[in-house]
Amino acid sequence: MNTIQATDQYTMKAFGRIPLVEAQGKNCTCTDENGKTYIDFGSGIGCNVLGWSNDAWVNAVCSQVQKLQHACNYYYTQPQAELAEKLAKATGFSRMFFGNSGAEANECAIKVARKYSSDKYGKERGTVISLVNSFHGRTIATLAATGQDVFHQYFYPFPTGHVFAKANDLDDLKSKLDGTVCGIMIEVIQGEGGVCALDQDYVQAIRKICDEQDIILIIDEVQTGCGRTGTFLAQEQFGVQADVTTMAKAIGGGLPIGICLVNEKCADVITPGTHGSTFGGNPVVCAGAVAVLDTVTAPGFLDSVKEKAAYLRGELEKIPEIESLSGIGMMIGMTLKTKDAHDVMVAANDAGLLVLTAKEKLRLLPPLTITKEEMDAGLAILRKVLA
Repeated sequence: MNTIQATDQYTMKAFGRIPLVEAQGKNCTCTDENGKTYIDFGSGIGCNVLGWSNDAWVNAVCSQVQKLQHACNYYYTQPQAELAEKLAKATGFSRMFFGNSGAEANECAIKVARKYSSDKYGKERGTVISLVNSFHGRTIATLAATGQDVFHQYFYPFPTGHVFAKANDLDDLKSKLDGTVCGIMIEVIQGEGGVCALDQDYVQAIRKICDEQDIILIIDEVQTGCGRTGTFLAQEQFGVQADVTTMAKAIGGGLPIGICLVNEKCADVITPGTHGSTFGGNPVVCAGAVAVLDTVTAPGFLDSVKEKAAYLRGELEKIPEIESLSGIGMMIGMTLKTKDAHDVMVAANDAGLLVLTAKEKLRLLPPLTITKEEMDAGLAILRKVLA
């Protein structure tokens, strides 16, 4: 039985898979089990931020796994401490909790907002406002916080305490402030919702409301964080800092990680026994994340991301089939004039280019280490597919 047959027979059919068996890769070029190569414009939905098998990342992971592969969180490890210190200094947040995914990081963020409010105001303030068209994860609680009905089928009843406001509609958000709200949870760029950026004025107005009413502002940077938009966190470009920020995907470099970062106001909310994780802060994952962090925060790296994004966007704008671009930096959504995005994704795959979709749009999340030669090779394939 081959790889595809075995996977289809023995795993749950949770994914609409493309019949491609990825075998190995280097930087932004992947090779399948038959030796065919592909240019990667998706980076594993934004996870392989340094591309495939980056030398610094591989060395850090392999070195750590030979020393200590797991440690119970009753104890301390050097990689977790190093990552926490460096990430706090890079972001300006005070403390963090390590989990294993973006959904787990968002679960922790919701718990922080509710416990902060419960500790200070009592149990009546437990509502979290999130936005229509948002996506925060596939656990029951993060689905409840996700503002897309398509994800809500089949899984009722959901936990209470979640309401939705229209994105970029401040009056609608204000109408939800009924005295029970403990947190407002947003993505500054709605990734799964179609790579749609919020208005800067809207984000800053939410920050002001949260300050005035002592509401916890949560910014989900699972897809936008770690340099994806040209700054380490996308919120930097909106002129705000959240009380709680979540990260995952890219910071792990391809290993599972989720991080909930909090500011000084929320630094002492989580106490022993109120939250936990068996594998969160795993030393191997943290060692890899340190390598990612050191690379992305090195002088000049984010400037190179901005330059690559400008070049890539400029070339995409020249393609007649592309009606418009959305997103920021190397997080790109493309509205097509006549073609179906899913059909284009499949055709591009057949032609040797890995791309993604987001709702009706084609979506690109290239590794941030992509070279001009790799961009040009991928663009050449995309032009042919869209011609």
